[in-house]
Amino acid sequence: MQDFLTAALYKFVELPDFAELQAPLLACCEAHGVKGTLLLASEGINGTIAGAPDGIHAVLAYLRADPRLATLEHKEAHAAQMPFYRMKVRLKREIVTLGVPDVHPALMAGHYVKPQDWNQLIADPAVVLVDTRNDYEVSIGTFKGAINPATHSFSELPGWVDKEMAAGGKLAEVDGKKPRVAMFCTGGIRCEKSTAFLRSKGFEEVYHLEGGILKYLETMPVEHSSWQGECFVFDERVSVGHGLNVGHHTLCRSCRDPLSEEDRKHPLYELGVSCAHCHGRTTEAQKAGYRERQHQVDLAETCHRQHIGVRQADS
Repeated sequence: MQDFLTAALYKFVELPDFAELQAPLLACCEAHGVKGTLLLASEGINGTIAGAPDGIHAVLAYLRADPRLATLEHKEAHAAQMPFYRMKVRLKREIVTLGVPDVHPALMAGHYVKPQDWNQLIADPAVVLVDTRNDYEVSIGTFKGAINPATHSFSELPGWVDKEMAAGGKLAEVDGKKPRVAMFCTGGIRCEKSTAFLRSKGFEEVYHLEGGILKYLETMPVEHSSWQGECFVFDERVSVGHGLNVGHHTLCRSCRDPLSEEDRKHPLYELGVSCAHCHGRTTEAQKAGYRERQHQVDLAETCHRQHIGVRQADS
């Protein structure tokens, strides 16, 4: 059985010529049989790719040959099936959309905190701990004591920050001093940008978890962990736990929300069609289309082949 290697990567770095990098990067990926999505913007690169290990390593070497990306880090995972069906290199205004101009993580990000030092930081009751992920991600796991801004997209976070900076809010000044803030996300990219945003708002003591939740779960023993639940990931694993072991969640193919074992027992859950979260938001015609898609997926599995209907939404 073929082994596929998945590499998730990002780096905030000034790339004023990012548009010129698109075509050569796409050609390199295609030449090595690599698939997935990479985003290029003036602020850096972000994305996930998969392929044969030699192909992935060749693309990573190509990227790191650019001196600006020489220190590019990535996270690896193995899969028995190719998780992507095409290769895309897209040009974007931002590699993760916050929607606030003049926020430069390469120059303004908060203080990095290594996983082994994270517990001590967040145990301080004076530290405001903020989960920068979206609500559906937070719903299946987070750090003990973390605040959930209940956002549906990362671009909603600035509005939440502004609201919480007002008198009586969680980020309000006390005796003329802004609080210490610790922020975290799945792999590090969102909290780098959110800490840079807070620094632009005058916060001085802002920290973020280096390598994100995934690095924490990879390195922190369960018995010393402050993590509760599982971590949502944007690939076919859906969720992971300590040691990055595959979790117990699956994905609703209609609304893309993660579903626990209990969610899948709900009377409104139908494999490939709906769950309790989205059943009332789709028409009967849409449900009929989803049922046909699931039927084709089942047929493909019977014939031991992949079906494009199982493709994940872009992360």
